[in-house]
Amino acid sequence: MTHPPAPRPDLPDLGPDALLLADAAWQAGQIAMAFYGRDPRVWMKAGDSPVTEADLAADRYLAATLGAARPDHGWLSEETTDTAARLDCRRLFIVDPIDGTRGFIRRDGEWCVSVAIVEDGQPVAGALARPTTGEIYLAARGRGAWLGKTRLRVTAGEAVAAARFGGSPRIFASLGLAKAGIKPVINLSSLALRLAYVAAGALDCAIARENAHDWDLAAADLLVHEAGGLLTTVRGERLVYNAAAPRHPALLAAGPGLHATMLRTLANA
Repeated sequence: MTHPPAPRPDLPDLGPDALLLADAAWQAGQIAMAFYGRDPRVWMKAGDSPVTEADLAADRYLAATLGAARPDHGWLSEETTDTAARLDCRRLFIVDPIDGTRGFIRRDGEWCVSVAIVEDGQPVAGALARPTTGEIYLAARGRGAWLGKTRLRVTAGEAVAAARFGGSPRIFASLGLAKAGIKPVINLSSLALRLAYVAAGALDCAIARENAHDWDLAAADLLVHEAGGLLTTVRGERLVYNAAAPRHPALLAAGPGLHATMLRTLANA
């Protein structure tokens, strides 16, 4: 039995770009939900990464909808063949139609639709839609980060003791953090959600392995920064988007105090 799409939750007015992304991400999530728990077809891409027919259906919707709304914007999506044309665009959409496809396949709810607008290498609007919980995370540059109509703030403090970390045990071990007794308490299938949890204060810090792509990060990056936090490389470098190779080294997200502590810890690990 099919159910009608759920209505989008109420959101603050963060401007036309943010609301465009929120509406598109929500509707793409509803498209994905039509496949969720119904054994969608799955293919394996290079690097042993899965893609489902739900990813492709959501991607087609986002490309058509966002492209029609902003025809002058470039396009970068995990599920669309990349071209060099985007490099000539000051503004572009960066999209992951399902971030956390493995969680989608496992039916664990740990997935979302991630969409962002990037201008001159930095995100200016971003939305994460999580239809299994009815949530939308939304941010616009200078207008804050929000979960629904609740404004988000990262946690304060700089002490590692009792801090809640997100990431995989493998990345913590590879960075030498496991030897210092620092271990993750959660490792979500969706990197975007893991970073959103930092923005919401549900995690104090998140660490990501190398080779995360622009589409994993752009919307969540803005959420973290608009919530008062920092997302950088583990060397403290700010991320730049829409490079020829849209990949990044290992990453660290936290509030300013803990972020500084973790940079020192990583430097000495």
